[in-house]
Amino acid sequence: MRLKNKIALITGASRGIGRQIALEFAKEGADIGINFKKSTEAAKTLADEIKKMGRKAILLPADVGEEDQVKSIVDTMIKEFGRIDILVNNAGIDEEYRIWEMPVERFDNMIKVNLRSQFLCTRYVVPYMMKNKYGRIICFSSQLAQKGGAGLGHYAASKGGVMSFVKSIARELAPHNILVNCVNPGPIETDILKDLSDEWLANKKAELPLGRFGVVQEVAPTVVMLAAEPDGNLYVGQILGPNSGDVM
Repeated sequence: MRLKNKIALITGASRGIGRQIALEFAKEGADIGINFKKSTEAAKTLADEIKKMGRKAILLPADVGEEDQVKSIVDTMIKEFGRIDILVNNAGIDEEYRIWEMPVERFDNMIKVNLRSQFLCTRYVVPYMMKNKYGRIICFSSQLAQKGGAGLGHYAASKGGVMSFVKSIARELAPHNILVNCVNPGPIETDILKDLSDEWLANKKAELPLGRFGVVQEVAPTVVMLAAEPDGNLYVGQILGPNSGDVM
């Protein structure tokens, strides 16, 4: 098992890509901190599945865009497990607004959920990783950070911020044996797409060389690879794109 006895905190883990990552990590031997905001029953179901694999799982309800709540879940992880080996900054939202119609509060919320949350979780997890001289941090951005998307200016901006954040902190943290990398999926068949119009989705699918969206089972293996040893040992500040060919 490639992640035997590792301790992982996964944000937005109750559904979609985060849920699949949690399951794959558990299969590979990791114990999991399951962060979620509202999907309590889904999180409980996931925890039960992980425990059936013989691994530990704890529930960490929190809005990871809020500093005090991030401090609380990190403190809980340390109390329960003693350390955090892997952080997966997966929590995020998506929605469609043309720039002339976009409410300022929706722009601000997008930055909070998609970018500020990754800063906060990283900020409060890293001191423990530095103490142990070990860590793997995988941040989720998007291929739209690289090419943009009509109606998604705030989303692309938040994800572009994640990419720049990763490139910078990867340089800071690599000397401490903490490897930071970024995953930029293309459109993936999850609930997050429900906030986009049928027209947008149809046009997007037509752009893709593969002609289809991905599924969560096709994204999670990339995250396992980055978290595992020796698989991910030489990846530092990299952008990996399971995106159906949308960015080459």
